Amino acid sequence: MTSSAGSPSRSANWNLPNAITIVRILLAPIFFWMLLADAGADGALRWWAALLFIVAIATDGIDGHIARSRGLVTDLGKILDPIADKLLTSGALVCLSILGELPWWVTAIIVVREVGITVWRLVELRRGNVVPASSGGKLKTVVQAVAISFALVPLWTVFGDWIHWVNVVLMTAAVVLTLWSGLLYVRDAIRLARSQRTDGAADAGR
Repeated sequence: MTSSAGSPSRSANWNLPNAITIVRILLAPIFFWMLLADAGADGALRWWAALLFIVAIATDGIDGHIARSRGLVTDLGKILDPIADKLLTSGALVCLSILGELPWWVTAIIVVREVGITVWRLVELRRGNVVPASSGGKLKTVVQAVAISFALVPLWTVFGDWIHWVNVVLMTAAVVLTLWSGLLYVRDAIRLARSQRTDGAADAGR
């Protein structure tokens, strides 16, 4: 009886949005290898790595739209989707720092914020509390994707070194928005904790 009741839930996880998310996760190691194998030479592997990142990060909006529009949102998708996004963005930043193209402190700020907030949201999800992405978080995600894409694509080989200034401006905006949206989540976490304590005290008093 238990297995038959659980079958629909398990089968529901195997849908198109989740499949796209899994493909995004599988593409991440290939992207990392291409980027590091190029070793800053700005050759064909660098261009392919940048293209792979852009395509992979763009699928985030695609699978999310499909899941919401077709009613295919699942708990598995809620877990895998942020993991896929953070794996790509954080991995790209780490690789850029390894190549000496991005200061490690920039990578540390963004990665620590991303991992910390993602772990907190997953913990709250297990408790039955869905923490939606804030407007600041959504804007941060877009700016991060654009900044990392510009950092990956060796446009300086085409337009000249001035493009590095564009990259600095974009990455600075990404860092600022990362910190700002992180503070918003900290505020939400405090409010949620207070609400849970209030509800717990009310239940205890009944």
